[in-house]
Amino acid sequence: MKIIDWYILKRFLVTFLFTLLILIPIAIAIDISEKIDNFLEHPDLGFYQVLDEYYKNFIIYYANTFMPLALFIAVILFTSKLSNNTEIIAINNAKISFTRFLYPYFIGASLITIISLGMNHFVVPNSSKERKKFEKEYIKNRRQKNELKFVREFSLQLTDSTYIFIRNFNTESNSGYDFTSEVYDGIQLKSKLVSNRIRYNDEDSTFNLSNWKMRKIYNTRDEISSGTKIDTVFNFTPKDLIYKSALSQEMPSGELMKFIDISKKRGVKNLNAYLVEFYKRTSLPIASFILTIIAVALAFRKRRGGTGVNLAIGIGIMFLYVFLMKIAEVLGGVAGVNALLYVWMPNIIFGCLAIYLYLNARK
Repeated sequence: MKIIDWYILKRFLVTFLFTLLILIPIAIAIDISEKIDNFLEHPDLGFYQVLDEYYKNFIIYYANTFMPLALFIAVILFTSKLSNNTEIIAINNAKISFTRFLYPYFIGASLITIISLGMNHFVVPNSSKERKKFEKEYIKNRRQKNELKFVREFSLQLTDSTYIFIRNFNTESNSGYDFTSEVYDGIQLKSKLVSNRIRYNDEDSTFNLSNWKMRKIYNTRDEISSGTKIDTVFNFTPKDLIYKSALSQEMPSGELMKFIDISKKRGVKNLNAYLVEFYKRTSLPIASFILTIIAVALAFRKRRGGTGVNLAIGIGIMFLYVFLMKIAEVLGGVAGVNALLYVWMPNIIFGCLAIYLYLNARK
C-alpha cells in the first residue's frame, strides 16, 4: 500500500468510529427515556444490573446494526472533505483512476464487513438472548409475556409417520391440555394416543400423560387401552413449540440452521421468518461494499453547497435502503415466497445504482 492509501484508510476508519460513537449514545438516550418508568417500577433493580444485563447487550446489538449506516455517513463526510480541500484534484492529476482510488475504501469496508459478519452470526444472537431475558423480566407487560408463554392450537410432524396436536401449552410450567399423537402407515391411521393433560420433565426428558387413552388399529380389530398416568418419550421439547420470529434472533447461525432443518423434517409449513433472519445476517454486512461505492461516487466531485448537500443526499439514500430492507423482511416472511430473493432485493437494487454511479464517476 502507498502512503495515500494508508492516509485514506486511516482517516476513513477514524471517521467511521467517530460516527458510530455518536449514534450509540443517541440510541441509548432515546431508549432510557422510553424505559425509565419500567426500571423505576422494580426497587430491587440496581444500576449495575441494568448496565450489565441490558445496556451492555443493547450496545452490542445497536453497534452492529448501525455499522452500515455509520460506514455510509463516514465515507461521505471524509470523501467530501477530501474534495473540498482539493486533495482529490491532486490525486486525479497524479493519474490515479477512480477504481484505484477505491482501493483503500474497499480495504476498510472489508474489515468492517468481516467484523459485522462475525457479530451477526455468533456474538449478537447470544447477546440478544440475555437482553431479551432482561426485557421479559423487567420491561414487557403482562399481555406481552403471555404471548410468549402460551402456545395454542399447535400441530407438529415428528417423523414421516408421527404427528402431534396440542390445544394449549404453557412454556413456563411445561404443561398443556388436550394432547393427541397419531401414527400413520401411508394414509392409514395405525394408532392414536389422547391425553387430557401433558407435562414435560426436564430431568429425564420424558412426558407425563394424565387421563390417557390409546387406540391401536389392526386389520381385523381395534385395541383400546387407557389409564390415569403414564410416562413416555417423544421426539420434541417445549422449545420446539415456540415458532416465533423473535426466537430466531437468539440463535447463533449454526443452531438456527439446525433448527430450520429439523423443523422442515417435522413438517412445519412456514419457516420464512427464520430464513429471513439467517439470510439478513449475511446480506446486511455485504451491503457495506455497495454503500461504499455509492458514497464515494456521490462525494468524489466537489459540489455547490459542499459537504451538507452530499450528506443530505446520502442520508436520503440510506433511509431509502433501510425502508426497502424492512419491506423485504416483511414480504420475505410470507409463506410460499422465496425468502432469499426478498432479503437480497435491496442489495440487488442498490447494487445496480452503485454500478451506474461507479461508471459515471469513472468518466
